[in-house]
Amino acid sequence: MAQGLVGKTAVITGAGRGIGRATALLLVEHGMKIVAAARSEDELAETRVLVVALGADCLTVRTDVT
Repeated sequence: MAQGLVGKTAVITGAGRGIGRATALLLVEHGMKIVAAARSEDELAETRVLVVALGADCLTVRTDVT
């Protein structure tokens, strides 16, 4: 675990699936809290369940960054 990341918060766009979700889960494994942003509320909800199951805090924000 990267000690410098523990307790910090990452804001991840595209966190509903694919690379964004994988990044969120990887950062949780390194002790980070997650703010997950994506267009789909359903996909964000799935990501939140996975993050919380790993024991981290997760705030979801439905957004379109375009």
